Amino acid sequence: MTSVIKATVDNSVSGYQTFTVGTFSFNRDEYFAYINCPNGEYVMSIDDFLRALMRDVAWGFFYGTVAFDDVFGTINHYGNVDMYMGAQHQDWIVSERAYTENFKSDVLMGVFKSILSDWVNEGFDPFAAPQETGLAWGRKNGNEDALIDRQREVAKRMVGMPGDAPLRSDENGYSVNRAFADVDQEQPIIEAMPGFEGELSAFNFFGYLSRSDVTWNPSVVSVVRQSLFCPTTEEYILPIDHGNDRCEWFLQMSDEIIWDIKDKESHPIATVTMRAGDVSAMPGDIRHQGQSPKRSMLLVWENGSPEILEMIRNGTVPMVPVEF
Repeated sequence: MTSVIKATVDNSVSGYQTFTVGTFSFNRDEYFAYINCPNGEYVMSIDDFLRALMRDVAWGFFYGTVAFDDVFGTINHYGNVDMYMGAQHQDWIVSERAYTENFKSDVLMGVFKSILSDWVNEGFDPFAAPQETGLAWGRKNGNEDALIDRQREVAKRMVGMPGDAPLRSDENGYSVNRAFADVDQEQPIIEAMPGFEGELSAFNFFGYLSRSDVTWNPSVVSVVRQSLFCPTTEEYILPIDHGNDRCEWFLQMSDEIIWDIKDKESHPIATVTMRAGDVSAMPGDIRHQGQSPKRSMLLVWENGSPEILEMIRNGTVPMVPVEF
Protein backbone atom coordinates (compact mmCIF):
# COMPACT_ATOMS: atom_id res chain seq x y z
CA MET A 1 0.00 0.00 0.00
CA THR A 2 1.25 3.50 -0.80
CA SER A 3 2.30 5.24 2.40
CA VAL A 4 -0.12 7.68 3.98
CA ILE A 5 1.79 10.40 5.81
CA LYS A 6 1.02 13.20 8.19
CA ALA A 7 2.71 16.53 7.66
CA THR A 8 2.42 20.03 9.03
CA VAL A 9 2.24 22.63 6.27
CA ASP A 10 3.19 26.13 7.40
CA ASN A 11 1.55 28.37 4.81
CA SER A 12 2.99 31.48 6.48
CA VAL A 13 6.40 30.27 5.30
CA SER A 14 5.55 28.83 1.89
CA GLY A 15 3.07 31.58 0.97
CA TYR A 16 0.49 29.27 -0.61
CA GLN A 17 -3.23 29.20 0.12
CA THR A 18 -5.12 26.24 1.59
CA PHE A 19 -8.17 25.11 -0.38
CA THR A 20 -11.21 23.24 0.92
CA VAL A 21 -14.13 21.64 -0.91
CA GLY A 22 -16.57 19.38 0.91
CA THR A 23 -14.53 17.40 3.44
CA PHE A 24 -11.38 17.50 1.28
CA SER A 25 -8.62 20.05 1.81
CA PHE A 26 -5.47 20.79 -0.20
CA ASN A 27 -2.16 22.23 0.97
CA ARG A 28 1.26 22.55 -0.64
CA ASP A 29 4.74 23.42 0.49
CA GLU A 30 7.95 23.77 -1.52
CA TYR A 31 7.95 20.15 -2.73
CA PHE A 32 4.67 18.37 -2.04
CA ALA A 33 0.88 18.55 -2.31
CA TYR A 34 -1.04 17.29 0.74
CA ILE A 35 -4.58 16.02 0.24
CA ASN A 36 -6.74 15.52 3.32
CA CYS A 37 -10.06 13.70 3.63
CA PRO A 38 -11.90 12.17 6.62
CA ASN A 39 -9.92 8.92 6.26
CA GLY A 40 -6.47 10.49 6.38
CA GLU A 41 -3.87 12.43 4.45
CA TYR A 42 -2.07 11.64 1.20
CA VAL A 43 1.00 13.25 -0.35
CA MET A 44 2.09 13.74 -3.96
CA SER A 45 5.12 15.40 -5.50
CA ILE A 46 3.92 18.90 -6.40
CA ASP A 47 5.03 18.73 -10.06
CA ASP A 48 3.13 15.47 -10.61
CA PHE A 49 0.06 16.89 -8.88
CA LEU A 50 0.02 20.12 -10.89
CA ARG A 51 0.54 18.39 -14.25
CA ALA A 52 -2.33 16.02 -13.51
CA LEU A 53 -4.57 18.78 -12.16
CA MET A 54 -3.91 20.84 -15.29
CA ARG A 55 -5.25 18.03 -17.50
CA ASP A 56 -8.31 17.46 -15.32
CA VAL A 57 -9.18 21.16 -15.60
CA ALA A 58 -8.39 21.52 -19.30
CA TRP A 59 -10.38 18.40 -20.20
CA GLY A 60 -13.39 19.27 -18.05
CA PHE A 61 -12.85 16.01 -16.07
CA PHE A 62 -12.74 14.15 -19.43
CA TYR A 63 -14.38 10.80 -20.17
CA GLY A 64 -14.50 8.57 -17.11
CA THR A 65 -11.59 8.48 -14.67
CA VAL A 66 -8.67 10.90 -14.43
CA ALA A 67 -6.33 9.13 -12.00
CA PHE A 68 -3.58 11.42 -10.73
CA ASP A 69 -1.84 8.21 -9.59
CA ASP A 70 -2.96 4.86 -8.14
CA VAL A 71 -4.58 6.57 -5.12
CA PHE A 72 -6.15 9.95 -5.94
CA GLY A 73 -8.36 11.05 -8.83
CA THR A 74 -11.77 12.03 -10.22
CA ILE A 75 -14.58 10.22 -12.03
CA ASN A 76 -16.79 12.23 -14.37
CA HIS A 77 -20.56 11.63 -14.19
CA TYR A 78 -21.28 14.55 -16.55
CA GLY A 79 -22.80 17.24 -14.36
CA ASN A 80 -21.33 15.87 -11.14
CA VAL A 81 -17.93 14.42 -10.29
CA ASP A 82 -16.62 11.90 -7.76
CA MET A 83 -13.33 12.83 -6.10
CA TYR A 84 -11.76 9.81 -4.46
CA MET A 85 -8.81 8.69 -2.38
CA GLY A 86 -7.96 5.00 -2.62
CA ALA A 87 -11.29 3.97 -4.18
CA GLN A 88 -9.53 2.24 -7.10
CA HIS A 89 -6.63 0.83 -5.10
CA GLN A 90 -7.20 -2.67 -3.69
CA ASP A 91 -5.05 -2.19 -0.57
CA TRP A 92 -6.86 1.00 0.38
CA ILE A 93 -10.21 -0.71 -0.16
CA VAL A 94 -9.26 -3.78 1.91
CA SER A 95 -7.97 -1.59 4.76
CA GLU A 96 -11.23 0.41 4.64
CA ARG A 97 -9.40 3.70 4.07
CA ALA A 98 -10.93 4.39 0.64
CA TYR A 99 -13.03 7.55 0.50
CA THR A 100 -15.21 9.12 -2.22
CA GLU A 101 -17.20 12.35 -2.24
CA ASN A 102 -19.44 13.69 -5.01
CA PHE A 103 -19.49 17.34 -6.15
CA LYS A 104 -21.29 19.41 -8.72
CA SER A 105 -18.92 19.75 -11.66
CA ASP A 106 -18.82 23.56 -11.65
CA VAL A 107 -18.09 23.68 -7.90
CA LEU A 108 -15.12 21.31 -8.07
CA MET A 109 -13.88 22.91 -11.29
CA GLY A 110 -13.84 26.32 -9.60
CA VAL A 111 -11.72 25.01 -6.72
CA PHE A 112 -9.31 23.21 -9.06
CA LYS A 113 -8.82 26.35 -11.15
CA SER A 114 -8.13 28.38 -8.02
CA ILE A 115 -5.52 25.85 -6.88
CA LEU A 116 -3.73 26.08 -10.22
CA SER A 117 -3.79 29.87 -10.16
CA ASP A 118 -2.25 30.04 -6.68
CA TRP A 119 0.10 27.03 -6.76
CA VAL A 120 1.67 27.34 -10.23
CA ASN A 121 4.68 29.63 -9.91
CA GLU A 122 6.06 31.96 -12.54
CA GLY A 123 8.12 30.07 -15.09
CA PHE A 124 6.43 26.66 -14.67
CA ASP A 125 4.08 25.45 -17.41
CA PRO A 126 2.28 22.25 -16.31
CA PHE A 127 1.29 21.60 -19.95
CA ALA A 128 4.86 21.62 -21.29
CA ALA A 129 7.43 18.85 -21.61
CA PRO A 130 9.87 18.89 -18.65
CA GLN A 131 12.79 20.29 -20.67
CA GLU A 132 10.57 23.08 -22.03
CA THR A 133 9.56 24.61 -18.71
CA GLY A 134 10.79 25.77 -15.34
CA LEU A 135 10.38 24.12 -11.95
CA ALA A 136 7.31 23.61 -9.81
CA TRP A 137 9.33 23.70 -6.59
CA GLY A 138 9.87 26.50 -4.12
CA ARG A 139 7.94 29.14 -2.23
CA LYS A 140 5.14 31.21 -3.70
CA ASN A 141 6.48 33.25 -6.62
CA GLY A 142 4.07 34.85 -9.08
CA ASN A 143 1.74 32.87 -11.35
CA GLU A 144 1.30 31.59 -14.87
CA ASP A 145 -2.40 32.33 -15.35
CA ALA A 146 -1.87 33.12 -19.04
CA LEU A 147 -0.56 29.58 -19.59
CA ILE A 148 -2.95 27.63 -17.39
CA ASP A 149 -5.96 29.53 -18.80
CA ARG A 150 -5.27 28.37 -22.37
CA GLN A 151 -8.49 27.49 -24.15
CA ARG A 152 -8.62 24.00 -25.61
CA GLU A 153 -8.94 24.24 -29.39
CA VAL A 154 -12.22 22.70 -30.54
CA ALA A 155 -13.30 22.74 -34.17
CA LYS A 156 -17.02 22.67 -34.98
CA ARG A 157 -16.43 21.19 -38.44
CA MET A 158 -12.73 21.24 -39.35
CA VAL A 159 -9.71 23.36 -38.54
CA GLY A 160 -9.30 26.17 -41.08
CA MET A 161 -12.94 26.31 -42.18
CA PRO A 162 -14.50 29.81 -42.18
CA GLY A 163 -15.48 30.69 -38.61
CA ASP A 164 -13.89 27.53 -37.23
CA ALA A 165 -10.68 26.88 -35.28
CA PRO A 166 -7.80 28.72 -37.00
CA LEU A 167 -4.69 27.18 -38.47
CA ARG A 168 -1.59 27.54 -36.31
CA SER A 169 1.13 29.87 -37.57
CA ASP A 170 3.96 32.11 -36.43
CA GLU A 171 1.58 35.05 -36.76
CA ASN A 172 -0.87 33.72 -34.17
CA GLY A 173 1.81 32.62 -31.74
CA TYR A 174 2.47 29.00 -32.67
CA SER A 175 6.07 28.28 -33.63
CA VAL A 176 7.31 24.91 -34.87
CA ASN A 177 8.40 22.71 -31.96
CA ARG A 178 12.08 21.82 -31.73
CA ALA A 179 11.28 18.11 -32.27
CA PHE A 180 9.45 18.75 -35.56
CA ALA A 181 11.84 21.14 -37.32
CA ASP A 182 11.87 18.84 -40.36
CA VAL A 183 8.08 18.81 -40.85
CA ASP A 184 6.91 20.38 -44.13
CA GLN A 185 4.87 23.53 -43.48
CA GLU A 186 3.39 23.98 -46.97
CA GLN A 187 -0.41 24.22 -47.05
CA PRO A 188 -2.50 22.53 -49.78
CA ILE A 189 -4.00 24.70 -52.53
CA ILE A 190 -7.80 24.54 -52.78
CA GLU A 191 -9.47 25.28 -56.12
CA ALA A 192 -13.21 25.07 -55.47
CA MET A 193 -15.79 25.07 -58.25
CA PRO A 194 -17.98 28.20 -58.38
CA GLY A 195 -20.64 28.01 -55.69
CA PHE A 196 -18.58 25.82 -53.39
CA GLU A 197 -16.26 28.47 -52.01
CA GLY A 198 -16.08 28.13 -48.22
CA GLU A 199 -17.45 24.58 -48.36
CA LEU A 200 -14.24 22.82 -49.40
CA SER A 201 -11.15 23.02 -47.25
CA ALA A 202 -7.90 21.22 -46.44
CA PHE A 203 -4.92 21.82 -44.20
CA ASN A 204 -1.48 20.40 -43.46
CA PHE A 205 -2.27 18.10 -40.55
CA PHE A 206 1.37 17.31 -39.69
CA GLY A 207 2.28 20.98 -39.95
CA TYR A 208 -0.59 21.84 -37.59
CA LEU A 209 0.58 19.32 -34.99
CA SER A 210 4.22 20.34 -35.33
CA ARG A 211 3.20 23.71 -33.85
CA SER A 212 1.58 22.35 -30.69
CA ASP A 213 2.82 24.18 -27.59
CA VAL A 214 1.39 21.61 -25.15
CA THR A 215 1.82 17.90 -24.50
CA TRP A 216 -0.77 15.21 -23.77
CA ASN A 217 -3.70 17.53 -24.52
CA PRO A 218 -5.95 16.46 -27.42
CA SER A 219 -7.54 19.23 -29.47
CA VAL A 220 -10.53 18.61 -31.73
CA VAL A 221 -9.56 19.21 -35.37
CA SER A 222 -12.59 17.71 -37.13
CA VAL A 223 -16.19 16.85 -36.31
CA VAL A 224 -18.24 14.60 -38.59
CA ARG A 225 -21.60 13.94 -36.96
CA GLN A 226 -20.57 12.17 -33.70
CA SER A 227 -17.02 11.35 -34.79
CA LEU A 228 -14.24 13.48 -33.29
CA PHE A 229 -10.61 13.52 -34.43
CA CYS A 230 -8.52 14.66 -31.45
CA PRO A 231 -4.78 14.71 -32.23
CA THR A 232 -2.07 15.60 -29.76
CA THR A 233 1.69 15.68 -29.35
CA GLU A 234 3.20 13.54 -26.62
CA GLU A 235 6.53 13.75 -24.81
CA TYR A 236 7.83 12.17 -21.61
CA ILE A 237 4.95 10.68 -19.53
CA LEU A 238 1.19 11.19 -19.62
CA PRO A 239 0.65 12.88 -16.22
CA ILE A 240 -2.44 10.79 -15.42
CA ASP A 241 -3.81 7.27 -15.79
CA HIS A 242 -6.87 7.58 -17.99
CA GLY A 243 -9.68 5.18 -17.15
CA ASN A 244 -12.08 5.56 -20.05
CA ASP A 245 -15.83 4.94 -19.91
CA ARG A 246 -16.07 4.17 -23.65
CA CYS A 247 -13.85 2.78 -26.40
CA GLU A 248 -11.40 5.06 -28.14
CA TRP A 249 -9.06 4.50 -31.09
CA PHE A 250 -5.37 5.46 -31.20
CA LEU A 251 -3.43 6.02 -34.44
CA GLN A 252 0.31 6.52 -33.92
CA MET A 253 1.43 8.99 -36.58
CA SER A 254 5.12 9.42 -35.72
CA ASP A 255 7.80 7.92 -33.49
CA GLU A 256 6.48 5.72 -30.65
CA ILE A 257 4.55 5.58 -27.39
CA ILE A 258 4.81 2.82 -24.78
CA TRP A 259 1.44 2.27 -23.09
CA ASP A 260 1.10 0.72 -19.62
CA ILE A 261 -2.34 -0.91 -19.45
CA LYS A 262 -4.07 -1.65 -16.13
CA ASP A 263 -7.48 -2.74 -14.98
CA LYS A 264 -9.76 -0.43 -12.99
CA GLU A 265 -8.09 -1.49 -9.72
CA SER A 266 -4.60 -0.55 -10.98
CA HIS A 267 -3.46 -4.13 -11.64
CA PRO A 268 -1.07 -4.29 -14.64
CA ILE A 269 -2.47 -6.09 -17.68
CA ALA A 270 -0.12 -5.38 -20.58
CA THR A 271 2.51 -3.12 -22.07
CA VAL A 272 1.81 -2.02 -25.64
CA THR A 273 4.41 -0.28 -27.81
CA MET A 274 2.89 1.67 -30.70
CA ARG A 275 5.11 2.84 -33.56
CA ALA A 276 4.30 5.07 -36.52
CA GLY A 277 1.40 3.57 -38.47
CA ASP A 278 0.12 1.36 -35.65
CA VAL A 279 -3.58 1.48 -34.75
CA SER A 280 -5.15 0.22 -31.52
CA ALA A 281 -8.52 0.29 -29.81
CA MET A 282 -8.41 1.11 -26.10
CA PRO A 283 -11.28 -0.71 -24.34
CA GLY A 284 -13.63 1.18 -22.04
CA ASP A 285 -12.82 -0.92 -18.98
CA ILE A 286 -9.07 -0.31 -18.65
CA ARG A 287 -6.66 2.40 -17.53
CA HIS A 288 -3.76 3.53 -19.70
CA GLN A 289 -0.70 5.73 -19.26
CA GLY A 290 1.75 6.50 -22.06
CA GLN A 291 5.49 7.14 -22.22
CA SER A 292 6.91 8.90 -25.27
CA PRO A 293 10.75 8.89 -25.42
CA LYS A 294 10.70 11.50 -28.20
CA ARG A 295 7.98 14.02 -28.95
CA SER A 296 5.48 12.11 -31.09
CA MET A 297 2.18 12.66 -32.87
CA LEU A 298 -0.91 10.70 -31.86
CA LEU A 299 -4.42 10.82 -33.32
CA VAL A 300 -7.15 9.94 -30.81
CA TRP A 301 -10.49 9.07 -32.41
CA GLU A 302 -13.35 9.70 -29.99
CA ASN A 303 -17.04 8.88 -30.05
CA GLY A 304 -18.91 12.05 -29.06
CA SER A 305 -22.38 10.53 -29.26
CA PRO A 306 -24.75 12.10 -26.69
CA GLU A 307 -26.51 8.73 -26.44
CA ILE A 308 -23.39 7.26 -24.82
CA LEU A 309 -24.00 9.16 -21.58
CA GLU A 310 -27.26 7.31 -20.93
CA MET A 311 -25.63 4.01 -21.94
CA ILE A 312 -22.88 4.66 -19.39
CA ARG A 313 -25.45 5.39 -16.69
CA ASN A 314 -27.42 2.19 -17.34
CA GLY A 315 -24.35 0.02 -17.95
CA THR A 316 -25.05 -0.88 -21.58
CA VAL A 317 -22.17 0.94 -23.28
CA PRO A 318 -19.86 -1.56 -25.10
CA MET A 319 -16.40 -1.95 -23.59
CA VAL A 320 -14.82 -3.09 -26.89
CA PRO A 321 -15.50 -1.84 -30.44
CA VAL A 322 -16.47 -5.28 -31.80
CA GLU A 323 -17.04 -8.78 -30.45
CA PHE A 324 -16.13 -11.78 -32.60
